[in-house]
Amino acid sequence: MDFFFYAVPLGMITVLVGMAIKILSRDQQVRAAWSSGLTAEARCVRFFTTTGGSDDRRTTTLHHVYEFVTREGRTVRFEEENGPATTVEGDIVTVHYTAEHPERATARPPRGGALTAQTTGTLVFLAVGVAFCVFFIGTFASMNSGMDSMMP
Repeated sequence: MDFFFYAVPLGMITVLVGMAIKILSRDQQVRAAWSSGLTAEARCVRFFTTTGGSDDRRTTTLHHVYEFVTREGRTVRFEEENGPATTVEGDIVTVHYTAEHPERATARPPRGGALTAQTTGTLVFLAVGVAFCVFFIGTFASMNSGMDSMMP
């Protein structure tokens, strides 16, 4: 039974760290696209929403699919989450991309300070979750070792 009091928090830590890695990776991709200096006009070819969550709490995510042509003449299509709700199919937007990975483009306008604040806030939230799990494991381990010393 003690196994679950270690396995569940460790599983949660694994998920939280994975989320942090994904967030840092996307942050780096967006910053690289902004700093590359390469832009193109893209057309929104599709937008849709996805829903998730539980019966108590539902979340909706807006997705946009954009298509553009790079300076080399390559046609690229990419999907981006949480774009502006005012962008609809057929709209033209400016996208930023890197020559090495144009499929990692972004239609978000450069706002480094806002991205830093958002990324930092999310990472702090995830770190608090990890700290809570570590605290829980430590507390359980110390209580469990105290109980073992009381056993005859």
